[in-house]
Amino acid sequence: MQFMRVLDFRSDTVTQPTPEMRADMAAAEVGDDVLERDPTMDRLERRVAEMLGKEAALWVPTGCMSNLISLMIHLRRGDRFLAPAQAHVLDSELGTSAWMALGMPVTLPWEGGPGRVTPAQIIAAAGSPGPYYSLRTTLLCLENTHNFAGGTCLNAADHKALISAAQSKGLKVHLDGARLWHASVATGDTISDLAWGADTVSVCLSKGLGAPMGSLLASDKGTVEEARRIRKMLGGGVRQGGVVAAAGLRALEHIDDLAKDHDRAARLAEGLISIGFQPTKPETNILFVPVPRPAEAMTHLESAGIRCLPVGGALRFITHRDQLDSDVDEAIVRFKPLVSALLNCTAALR
Repeated sequence: MQFMRVLDFRSDTVTQPTPEMRADMAAAEVGDDVLERDPTMDRLERRVAEMLGKEAALWVPTGCMSNLISLMIHLRRGDRFLAPAQAHVLDSELGTSAWMALGMPVTLPWEGGPGRVTPAQIIAAAGSPGPYYSLRTTLLCLENTHNFAGGTCLNAADHKALISAAQSKGLKVHLDGARLWHASVATGDTISDLAWGADTVSVCLSKGLGAPMGSLLASDKGTVEEARRIRKMLGGGVRQGGVVAAAGLRALEHIDDLAKDHDRAARLAEGLISIGFQPTKPETNILFVPVPRPAEAMTHLESAGIRCLPVGGALRFITHRDQLDSDVDEAIVRFKPLVSALLNCTAALR
């Protein structure tokens, strides 16, 4: 029986470190980052802070921890915070925003398009200060790109409009920019412009850039010092962190390569359209393909050596750096015999 290579579209976190990245990790200059700081970690943090236009940055093991630390800094017990519907901090972090950051989440519908809210929504939802027994709204969380809206991204002008609306109501802003690199490549705006005005920003090194782990939280120096203390409380302090920081420094060299991932997502969409599917038009490297029964569809695709994940009434495909253009072509070939099984009718994307 001939071996069928698996085409893995589940996430851009399934990538393997490159040989160059592994060599950098092996040769990294290291120190105890909890005590006197790790020199390679320090280089990474300074580099990312500069890219984002912030005073300082802090490496953390995961994006979930970075978001949680930010919310713990910004929120007091019982404070309301606003976030777009299906934002990662609402639906994909196991309720830590309420459990550990003690905030009360408020979901904003996508009135500005998939994954997008409007300045008017923010102003209305923030409300006005009331008596002491009133709920306080103190924080806006944004997400760029918005994962569960299909990788949609805000450009710098739209981002600044949302920040300005939040600031006009006295709100702090946290930006979950796990894939902010993708938004920069897609819009042509600088990463610093896309982080403008945010009080805290989280960016990820393992989504699309190929690092095995790590995110960074960027802000002013005082906030980052407070974040370092909370990271320790959460068990996120590391010792010889330069081993993984070296991978992160190498990953930053891959940002321009993300355009290839975006192109592959567009090619996959075009190929699926040609055989009868109605995928959403991808803005970055995330593609949603509506199907009547996602769980059943995934079983059929697994048998054909294609892996993806369900999101609502659709299948989510994410292209990444470990794929070739020919992998997209091969995926379309494998889809063709399954069209009737996957598409008895077209289901609307929820």
